[in-house]
Amino acid sequence: MKKRIIILGAIVLFIVLAWTGAWYFAAGQLRQQVEALALADGDSAPQLSCQNLVIGGFPFRLDLECLGVAVVSGDVLVELPSFRASVMVYRPNHILGSANGPARISDAFTGLRQQVSWADMEASLRFENWRIARISVIGNDFAWTDNLFGNSLIARSPHAEFHLLDMPEQHDSAAGRAGLALFARARDVEAPAIELAPTNAEIEAEITRLPDDIRNWGAMPILADWQQAGGKLRLAAIRADDGSADLNASGELGLDQQGYPTGSISVDSLGVAERIGPLIEEPWRTLVLGVPGENGRHHNQLNFAGGGMSSGLVPITAVPPLF
Repeated sequence: MKKRIIILGAIVLFIVLAWTGAWYFAAGQLRQQVEALALADGDSAPQLSCQNLVIGGFPFRLDLECLGVAVVSGDVLVELPSFRASVMVYRPNHILGSANGPARISDAFTGLRQQVSWADMEASLRFENWRIARISVIGNDFAWTDNLFGNSLIARSPHAEFHLLDMPEQHDSAAGRAGLALFARARDVEAPAIELAPTNAEIEAEITRLPDDIRNWGAMPILADWQQAGGKLRLAAIRADDGSADLNASGELGLDQQGYPTGSISVDSLGVAERIGPLIEEPWRTLVLGVPGENGRHHNQLNFAGGGMSSGLVPITAVPPLF
């Protein structure tokens, strides 16, 4: 009996030591991957750095906490106090995250200085066979302010959420392509500059022909790869309504071989032209929203082709290539 107990104890000790070694190895690999993001050039790939990186959660979780976050992409710098991500070691395809605000946004080229704050924000990322199954971000009490001269409120919302969902019917395993459905919503949005009363806004869209294996993302420029695969952004609906004014839009966009947007968006609105009057002068306001009909509603179609955006057949502005 004593010998059996010793053998059982040795087995348990071996399992504990093996588990401990495996956990610390995984934690070390995670640290290396995150620290490697700070070596990106910030142009071809965003650069992410942490003033202090903490890995914990032993024995059954891997918790990553990045304190003093800085993300650089081109001339744009985004700074966060901290973000946290956590995954159970026996379910590595489901990641939970959270972030503490405010996020400070600056642009070295334009001089932009803005801030986005929130009371709480959580995220959930789930993958199946290295394909995105669901990404959700939900937060409360958002406030977006301009800090270039003082603190000027741009917009705020007590609740906002964003979701990306896999569309199994769009998965092409032979070509390695997948589609994602997008849904975003903001409740009781207020924007003082355009006297926007509490407004509910929603976006429903589909993105097709994305690489299905996330491990291949970044292997080549994502937008160029998406264009070559025939990817499309289908705007099923953009809706906003505050009771006295409303906006609805839908359409489809893609990219041509030079990286210019191509496609069209139909816009239908009531009362929006009057709201944005202080921000967009004529004739641009009518070129974007269209001429009102007898019922006061504005209808228009915005067309994108050859590096430009037009209202019907009337050119409005040039649009830069996206790659």
